[in-house]
Amino acid sequence: MTVTAYSFTGLSLRIATEAIAQTVTDWYDTNARDLPWRQPDASPWSVLVSEVMLQQTQVSRVEPAWHRWMERWPTPAHLAADPPGEAIRAWDRLGYPRRALRLHACATAIVERHDGEVPDDVDALLALPGIGMYTARAVAAFAFRQRHPVVDTNVRRVVARVVEGAADGGAATTPADLRAVEVLLPDDHEAAARASVAFMELGAMICTARAPRCAACPLTTVCAWRLAGSPPADGPSRRTQRYHGTDRYVRGLMMAVLRASDEPVPLGRLDEVWPDAQQRQRALDGLLADGLVRRRGAMVTLPG
Repeated sequence: MTVTAYSFTGLSLRIATEAIAQTVTDWYDTNARDLPWRQPDASPWSVLVSEVMLQQTQVSRVEPAWHRWMERWPTPAHLAADPPGEAIRAWDRLGYPRRALRLHACATAIVERHDGEVPDDVDALLALPGIGMYTARAVAAFAFRQRHPVVDTNVRRVVARVVEGAADGGAATTPADLRAVEVLLPDDHEAAARASVAFMELGAMICTARAPRCAACPLTTVCAWRLAGSPPADGPSRRTQRYHGTDRYVRGLMMAVLRASDEPVPLGRLDEVWPDAQQRQRALDGLLADGLVRRRGAMVTLPG
């Protein structure tokens, strides 16, 4: 389907929004990445796991980890039966390992509250440990084919550019963002769920932050940002934060030592990972506060 330029006024607004969703969905049907959690037989649990893993982590790193995770813990009951330390160990180097603890707590709650089945209601999903509004809507849409605005950085950017003519959609999702995306969704739940993942894919693959491929975009003829000459974002550009040498980096070094050991690790072994004693202590205190490690005298271990 080809969309021609139009004005977002009066009756044409509804026609235009329907055309946007259909055009992006048609593009997605031909160009979408073949990801396992998008397959028709993907379980709600596998979708939930993928959404948690994909938070702040690239698809290329998530996919092999997702396969390993699903092979070991194909249902919430399988994960809940193992100690949380095993979830942390299996998380390996995906980063932000608290997500592993949250998934374990989430699996336990699903077993205790929902007989081991991921609930299909947004409010019930929100009541699970570690599940925020984005993840709850994403699982409801992608696993249960419901009509919900699923808004991440990529979707905010697509809508900001196409509809508002802005270079990006801001740093965080607002109620206005949710309303703007919901307007674009078809009334049919199945079609809306497919449009939601299509918008996300377009932002990830074509309408990228730094080097958008406008010539390959199915919305290029109606994109308000492109028609305005692709003006830059207001304010200073965002700087990429360094990772090496940060407290988070030192935490990662310590976690790598603990994941590699089936036995408690002496504190002296953690002293070897980084020369700055004060930074090591900050990193260890943070891991203890987050529940990612436990200290027993002069020994440290993953939670049992």
